[in-house]
Amino acid sequence: MAKKGRSVNRRKPSPGGGRRPLVALIAVAIVIALALFFLEKSRKEPAPAAPAKVEAPAVTSPHLPIPEHAKPVQQKLSTAQAQAPKPHAAVVPRAHGAGRVAIIIDDMGSSMQELQTLQSIGLPITYSIIPSLPRARQVADSAHAAGAEVMVHMPMEPEGYPKQKMESIGLLVTMDDAEIAKRVSDYFSRVPHAVGANNHMGSRFTQHADKMEAALGVLKEKGVFFIDSRTSPASVGYQTARALGIKAGTRQVFLDNVQDEGAIGKQLFEAAAVARKRGGAIAICHPHPATLRALKAYLPELAKTGITFVYASALTS
Repeated sequence: MAKKGRSVNRRKPSPGGGRRPLVALIAVAIVIALALFFLEKSRKEPAPAAPAKVEAPAVTSPHLPIPEHAKPVQQKLSTAQAQAPKPHAAVVPRAHGAGRVAIIIDDMGSSMQELQTLQSIGLPITYSIIPSLPRARQVADSAHAAGAEVMVHMPMEPEGYPKQKMESIGLLVTMDDAEIAKRVSDYFSRVPHAVGANNHMGSRFTQHADKMEAALGVLKEKGVFFIDSRTSPASVGYQTARALGIKAGTRQVFLDNVQDEGAIGKQLFEAAAVARKRGGAIAICHPHPATLRALKAYLPELAKTGITFVYASALTS
């Protein structure tokens, strides 16, 4: 007889019941992975920047702009774009008093920009133009139209010629009087509106009274004055002009033998000192970059001390 076994009550598993825990675990894993992903991303991304603060533009100095004519290796600001330097403390004038100063800019005629920069200073400046330069007539016309004084810068033989170069239209001591007179007359045809003249170079030529008389005879005919640039201490230009009855003057100060703004400033104040002592002084310079910057910086300062700037004709007699 068969044994009766103990009955075991077994449940049948419901369909899919074994997969639920696995699905739940996968879901939790996905949630954790996503949380870690966004946490890591939030660490890498920078916080949004605050809106940039807009600063008001800086107030610039009222100084006039200044040129730069050098031929630099690197590009620099043009004369019109550059800004005038403030006078160096070492050369700011302390003396005050009346005096008249005439500033003559030699070697003009190659650039209209030089003229425009100098005119922007707003003080009387006399322009001495080399007749053979390409913009000679244009510079003369423009300067005259603005009311400025124009001179002819007459090329004359220097010591050391021909090794020391000179313009081909210049005056030589070997020339006869007729050739000298012809060339000087031609200078005035190339530089319209000229009311005077001074010598360009001429350290040898101006020592010869007979040659100077031939050149200055044309000035006498035209009724214009002569300024002796004094390129040689042995020059007889001024004496010869006065002997011919020509109004004349002589240079007291060269401003830019050293092309540095501070050095040029000191020379300007030297000219002012001479003017205060003697009543007037003629200063000669050239349209070098440093000279243009110095004139723009220091001429207004000198004017504040009592110096009156005049045209060259005002200091002839």
